[in-house]
Amino acid sequence: MSMSSKAAAQELLEVVPAVMCFIRGRMRSFGAAELSVPQFRTLLYVRCHVGTPLCGVARHLGQAAPSTSRLVDGLEGRGFLARESPPDDRRRLGLRLTREGGKILDQAMAGTRESLAEALGVLSPEERRALSIAMPALARAFTLAIPAPSRTGTSISEKEEP
Repeated sequence: MSMSSKAAAQELLEVVPAVMCFIRGRMRSFGAAELSVPQFRTLLYVRCHVGTPLCGVARHLGQAAPSTSRLVDGLEGRGFLARESPPDDRRRLGLRLTREGGKILDQAMAGTRESLAEALGVLSPEERRALSIAMPALARAFTLAIPAPSRTGTSISEKEEP
């Protein structure tokens, strides 16, 4: 049975909020209670985009640069993120996850993954197989739809004050 892209979009709009609500609730209960969802998303984004500038995180979160700067400042102050300049351009700043940031992120992800696995356990093997086929296709569609973040970093003079 064929489905139009509009029908698929409608189904995504209906299911994604429920999935995100589930993930949000579980994430907080698995050792990352001290992380807000934007903080969790920031750590995850920085892990996947090492050296990303602040503006890359802001775009990912859909927030203004000053709000993102405050969020990053808080994560940096808690030892979860570090700002670094590449050796070839000291005027640029990029973000990286610290060891402690990686630990808290791994802890939140492991517990959440277990909860997701339990929730998906009610599906039939055929339904889980259909999901395993759909997920790479969704990842590809949305990866192609989002421009890659700039890797050049943020000029120190452009850094927003909290």
